[in-house]
Amino acid sequence: MEILEHLLARAKANPQRIVLPEGDESRTLQAADIILKESAADIFLLGSPEKINLMAEELGLENIKKAHIIDPENNPKSEVYANLLFELRKNKGMSLDEAKEKVKDPLYLACLMIKNGDADGELAGARSTTGNVLRPALQIIKTLPGIKVVSGACMLFTKEKQYGENGFVLVADMAVMPNPTAQELAQIAVCTGQTMRNLAGVEPRIAMLSFSTKGSASHEIVDKVVEATALAQQMAPDMEIDGELQADAALVASVGELKCPGSSVAGHANTLVFPTLEVGNIAYKLVQRLGGAEAIGPILQGIAAPVNDLSRGCSVSDIVQMILITSSQAMASKK
Repeated sequence: MEILEHLLARAKANPQRIVLPEGDESRTLQAADIILKESAADIFLLGSPEKINLMAEELGLENIKKAHIIDPENNPKSEVYANLLFELRKNKGMSLDEAKEKVKDPLYLACLMIKNGDADGELAGARSTTGNVLRPALQIIKTLPGIKVVSGACMLFTKEKQYGENGFVLVADMAVMPNPTAQELAQIAVCTGQTMRNLAGVEPRIAMLSFSTKGSASHEIVDKVVEATALAQQMAPDMEIDGELQADAALVASVGELKCPGSSVAGHANTLVFPTLEVGNIAYKLVQRLGGAEAIGPILQGIAAPVNDLSRGCSVSDIVQMILITSSQAMASKK
């Protein structure tokens, strides 16, 4: 896929420091080996050096020796990170002793490395829950200025080339916020538009989805999407955002022209924002399973530095793709 080739080329041209807290997880190690072979990132593996090196030898991984392996139980910078965590969390009741214990947790250590400027992004979740990945990220790295909500986007690559960007659409939220308010939905829309710019290098055409198109139905959940559309347009006047739109009005040119003549988004959307997590999660999985689309994600957005969460059922290929995505986000966050 062109976009993934684009991400690989960008990563090789400007390798980012990506920390993998699950350094002794076999799929993670295999993915790291592929990335290191391509010189597509500077990889930091957290875990026991003895265990990681033994696993790499057993798996026949030749490139792991290029990785930086950090033992959370015996880290020369533990005191630096403990003091940093204590300063960040003392107003929430954390003691210095508690901070010293937390820095032994790879998920906390990874976020502290990013906060301290020692890494550019993190990828975890092959054996950790979303909550455990997100908790230290929100406590330590926090959200972007003006953004209070973290959301999850998904890249969908379909065989229907007439839709989106040659069959590619970016959708959100399908991973984090169960029932966002209008204000939160507007923030999700703007973050997803920025993700489209950062990853695909194209301008987003954002459709705020509903079961109504421009007043064709009346309901309070439609009103939320209408309000969110107006707020998102105010937040990002440089983005093309329209709604409320039904999915066919957003994607199909003839339907968009019929229902929303003159709209630059209707019929041409490449970025779809769902009104609730329930809708988003169901919709993307139906497109994936019944429509044969390839789905890559969730891609977490709204955090001040890139932290991404894997599905525990992820493949080696999934992890490689998400390292490239995390690298691209890291480049964008430095601008």
